[in-house]
Amino acid sequence: MWFWFSLIALICWSGSDLFSKIGCQDADDKYSHLKMVMAVGLVMGLHAAYEIFINGTEINGSIILTYLPVSLLYISSMTIGYIGLRYIELSISSPICNSSGALVAVLALATGGLGELILPVIYCLLDALGTFADSRVLETLNEDSANCAYELTFLLAGIVCFVYVVLIKKSRLVPKREGPKYAGAVCETAGQFAYIYALADTEHVALAAPIISAYCVASVLWSRIFLKEKLSWKHYAMIALVVAGIVILGIYDA
Repeated sequence: MWFWFSLIALICWSGSDLFSKIGCQDADDKYSHLKMVMAVGLVMGLHAAYEIFINGTEINGSIILTYLPVSLLYISSMTIGYIGLRYIELSISSPICNSSGALVAVLALATGGLGELILPVIYCLLDALGTFADSRVLETLNEDSANCAYELTFLLAGIVCFVYVVLIKKSRLVPKREGPKYAGAVCETAGQFAYIYALADTEHVALAAPIISAYCVASVLWSRIFLKEKLSWKHYAMIALVVAGIVILGIYDA
């Protein structure tokens, strides 16, 4: 099942990339990245409430604290990524950010640009550390509880951003601008749900992480179709190569 959960995460997170780019690309809104955190925090908080009160997922302070380092790495990397989306085309930013999967594969096996481009590079490093730590923490935590812990931490981050952006800085929330952010937040939450289950199979972390990170391939396609970004034949060649790699990984597991 890890392979199918990985593909679901890939599809959902590529959608999150697209909508996040649309929601964060307004150069005149210097708080767009924090508003994106607010949107994701709200949607994840609602999903966490459903899991806890409807499905009976176990959650307590100890679980939240155990998963906190992983949560902070992910939330930090995503916030930095949202800043980068304001300046960099999606077809450039997403592949750099999501090379983290390759780093995770190296870390897993070992243990058993300039200017604005520094933002996606930092995202890549933090996300790789988060994914690697995730695979280790999930050896001791139930995946549902871990996901709820992450979502509740993101909810808290969203509340902090709301207090700062709306109550302190008095920045307005314009529905037309905020809509894509919440569409991205829904995709992000769905992808996170599938991602947790993909990494819960600890024997296949070195295979699942690169597949999930390959969602940048779909993001590059969306950037061409919906954002009209220009792609060269090299982009299409790499897209075909990555798709072939995913197929090979699926066959290898079978």
